[in-house]
Amino acid sequence: MALKYLHVWSGLFSCMRMNSITALLFVLSGVAYSAEGSRLNGFQFEDPLVPADSIEKGGPPRDGIPAIHSPRFVSADDAVFLDPDDRILGVSRGGKSKAYPVRILNHHEIVNDWISEQAIVVTYCPLCGSGVAFSAHVGGTDLTFGVSGLLYNSDVLLYDRETGSLWSQIAGISINGPLKGSELIQRPLQHTSWENWRQRHPDTEVMSTDTGFPFIDYKRDPYKQYRKDSRLWFPVSNTDNRLRNKAWVLGVIAGGSAKAYPLKKLGKNESPIHDRIGNMPVTIHFDSEHQTAAAFDQDRNYVESIQLYWFAWAAFHPDTSIWDCDDGSRRC
Repeated sequence: MALKYLHVWSGLFSCMRMNSITALLFVLSGVAYSAEGSRLNGFQFEDPLVPADSIEKGGPPRDGIPAIHSPRFVSADDAVFLDPDDRILGVSRGGKSKAYPVRILNHHEIVNDWISEQAIVVTYCPLCGSGVAFSAHVGGTDLTFGVSGLLYNSDVLLYDRETGSLWSQIAGISINGPLKGSELIQRPLQHTSWENWRQRHPDTEVMSTDTGFPFIDYKRDPYKQYRKDSRLWFPVSNTDNRLRNKAWVLGVIAGGSAKAYPLKKLGKNESPIHDRIGNMPVTIHFDSEHQTAAAFDQDRNYVESIQLYWFAWAAFHPDTSIWDCDDGSRRC
C-alpha cells in the first residue's frame, strides 16, 4: 500500500498546505487515479494535453485555496508588515509598479489584477517556488483565474472561471477544457527582496494583507520546513540529479531551447553573464545580495524566464542544459 503526502485544509478559506513534518499521511488503496473520462475537483477530463493519471489532487477542493480578485494596495511607507528580506513578486508596466508579497501568495497562489489598464494574473506555486505573471487577455477576453486544487508536476493548475479550462502555471498553456492548447503571454516579473524592489521602485504599491480573509495569519509560513527539505510532496514526470531538488535556478526559454542558470553559480561570477541559448544571444543579470536574476536579449528586451526550484524546471524541460556545468552524469 502506498503512502502519499496530502495537503490538508481547515475550513473553506483557511486551508493551506502544511510542512512535511506535520502533513497528514493517507493510506491509499493501491489503485492509481485515472482522471481521463472522470472528474477531479469538479473538472471533467477529455483527452488532456498531459497524461491524465499524472494530474494529482493536491488536497484542498476547487477554490479551497482562495484566489484574490480585488486586491487592495498600500504605499511602500505603509507596508509595515514587510521585513527588508521578505520575498516579493514585483511587476512594473507603463510607469506603474506593484509588489505582491510571497507571505500573502503562500495562502492564495493567484491574484487577479490590473496594471496600467492591462488585466494580469500574478501566480505563485509554493511547491515549485515559481512566480509568474501573465496577461489575462486571451482570445479577445479578459479571463479571471482560480485555484483548481489540482497539480501537474507538483505545480499548481489554474482554471479560468469563464470556460473552466485548466492551465499549467510553469508551461503557461491550457491543458484541458475549451481553451486547450491556448497559451498565456508571460509578463516581466522580478522575484526579489522587498528591500531591493523598494529601492528600485520607491513609488511602488504593495498588496495589502487586507485581503478580505481576516482569519488567515500571513505571519505564518506553512512552507518553511518544505524549503529546507529535499523531498518532494508529489511526483514529477522527470527527475534530474545534476542539481539539488530545491536549488534555485533561473530557467530561460530562448532560441527554441531551455537553459537553467543556478543562482549559486551565478553568485560566483561577475554579472552580467553573456551567453547564448540555441541561436539567441542572452544576457543574465544577477544580484547576489538579493538573490534575483533576470534575462534579456541583445536589445535589452525581457526574455521569458522563471526563478524557481531546479526539480520543477527539470520536470517541465527534461532536455534543459545547465549553464557552467558539464553535461554528463556528475552533479553540478
